[in-house]
Amino acid sequence: MKDLIGLKTSIGEKIESALNAQIKVEAHSSSIYLAMASWCDYQGYDFSSDFFLEQADEERAHMMKIFHYVKNRGGKAVSPEVVNVPQDFESFRSVFEQALEQEMHVTKQFNNLADLCFKEKDFVTFQFLQWFLEEQVEEEYTMRRAIELFDVIGEEGTGAWDIDKHIPKITFDRG
Repeated sequence: MKDLIGLKTSIGEKIESALNAQIKVEAHSSSIYLAMASWCDYQGYDFSSDFFLEQADEERAHMMKIFHYVKNRGGKAVSPEVVNVPQDFESFRSVFEQALEQEMHVTKQFNNLADLCFKEKDFVTFQFLQWFLEEQVEEEYTMRRAIELFDVIGEEGTGAWDIDKHIPKITFDRG
């Protein structure tokens, strides 16, 4: 019977634990983006509010993709507790700066996961992570472009309103 339990999962303990930690990172990102959407909405930045609502949905979808992967490999996916989500932001620009910092953190976490996969010789999980690593290039690019709008347009006068209108127009060319 003990040998059958060992066959139940094809994912190692370290990888399972790291993936569950990533599930929590994605859930936290989703919650941060919801808070950013709410803040933008309250400030009158409707396009940015919608943008961050979409980001929140994307992060939740990423979380669920990892969650399903863990359980489909026979592991135990854990529903994360999310705490310490900021609800207020210093400025319109700071929202996007914090979003970029969050995306850079997520990229670092995925790089650490990929490194762990090599160390554990779990090339199936490494292959699974490739999509997320490519996705992070787009996520960081989008936030950087948003911040560049603040530099190019400026927030004076109707600048913040113009920036808000341009946020949904940011596109990433996958080549």
